[in-house]
Amino acid sequence: MKGHIISGAALMLMALYLKFSFPGGCTYKPFLYSQNSRQMRREIMGRQKDLEFFYQTLMGIKDTVPEESVRYMEMDLEGPQSLTCKDLSQITGLDYIGSGFTKVVVKGTLLKGKSIALKSIHGQGNDMKQCVQQYGDHSGCHRLATYKLQKEIALLQILRHPGIIQLHGQCYVSSAPSDIRVTAMLELGSPLEMIQLLQTPWEERFKICWELVQLLHYLANSPMGSIALLDFQPRQFVLVDGNLKVTDMDDASSEEPTCSQDADCALSFPARTYTMTCSAVGRCTGSNEKRNLYNAYRFFFTYLLPHAAPRALQPLLEDIMNMTGELQVGINETLEAFEDVLKVYKTGMNQSQEHHLRDYTVFRGFRMNDTDGGFRCWPSYNHQGCLLSVHSAAEAAEFCNGRPQCRNFMISQQKTWTGRYLTTFTMNSLQLVPDENYSIYVKRSGDSDLQEG
Repeated sequence: MKGHIISGAALMLMALYLKFSFPGGCTYKPFLYSQNSRQMRREIMGRQKDLEFFYQTLMGIKDTVPEESVRYMEMDLEGPQSLTCKDLSQITGLDYIGSGFTKVVVKGTLLKGKSIALKSIHGQGNDMKQCVQQYGDHSGCHRLATYKLQKEIALLQILRHPGIIQLHGQCYVSSAPSDIRVTAMLELGSPLEMIQLLQTPWEERFKICWELVQLLHYLANSPMGSIALLDFQPRQFVLVDGNLKVTDMDDASSEEPTCSQDADCALSFPARTYTMTCSAVGRCTGSNEKRNLYNAYRFFFTYLLPHAAPRALQPLLEDIMNMTGELQVGINETLEAFEDVLKVYKTGMNQSQEHHLRDYTVFRGFRMNDTDGGFRCWPSYNHQGCLLSVHSAAEAAEFCNGRPQCRNFMISQQKTWTGRYLTTFTMNSLQLVPDENYSIYVKRSGDSDLQEG
């Protein structure tokens, strides 16, 4: 298997390490028996058991993942692959990015100039501090925290999807029998800033929600079963080349609660509580999927979907908001609803707008020598002017006709992710410059204000 998937031999070595370095093995029992806390011992054994499960799943991954996931895992990817401790030792330009409860992330530059993210245990984080305060054992607490990062590394190899951050490699350095230092090397993303997203055009905000729904659909049908993101927050996501990716997976869980009655299957959120059905096998089946979906609704859909949405799409979006906000549907129905919105949006929203072009003269093969900021619209791709995407010249004309200050618009051949054309709207008289990649539409009353350069 190509890429950064650990080889079978390496996995066997890791399994042996787990067997002989932890409770139940035979090599380092003195370390465990030197601990004064039986609770810490139980925690170590519990996390060891979980980690062994992930490694066993990883060793059999090719027999369990869907064919399309295997293709994604095996395809040649651009950038660094199978990075090792040698690569880590050659990284320069380290720069702090951020830290959380357990881990710290820094940015570094590889020998060939590629920037990546490095994730390791945060020795001064709250997880370590609280553990040391409780147990008084720094080495044992570091081991407990390391389990979380090892779990995340394994998950990033089992769960292969464009919406999950890409693992480029890892480095394990055993500095002592009782300690192991782990660093994960990941693709670098930029933090997801919700305030900035609210200032972007609706199409880009829809893209974020659309990519999130595709990710949740994958997690509901993953090789490990339905997976819940227990720490579901916008801060757990990043943008990589404009694409949404979840970057923190250590709190992901494939376990669904056991139950004896429906009341045991309550999904509690700050503002709502939902009761699901207890299945015949004594599990709250579907709770992981529904938990993810409602969190997507309250953290993403609520803020990004309705605001400044095209009028023709508002009924469809209202249905999505109602369905997900009330958990009336699952992720499959939600995915279909998003696909319907995308289809209508890509086809011009089924509106007849050709009559709006009657008032315009077109100059094909020309662009404006400047795109003045005198005419502005919001939200816009350009905050200093009015740059939007349109399905056709007729849609652009309708927009311009509805705003008295707008006098002309320029359509480029550059397209957005949905195939719509980026279009600049202006109000001032401007000089024309030959350029085959553009077309300019001018209101007939303003033809004399344009001069050919």
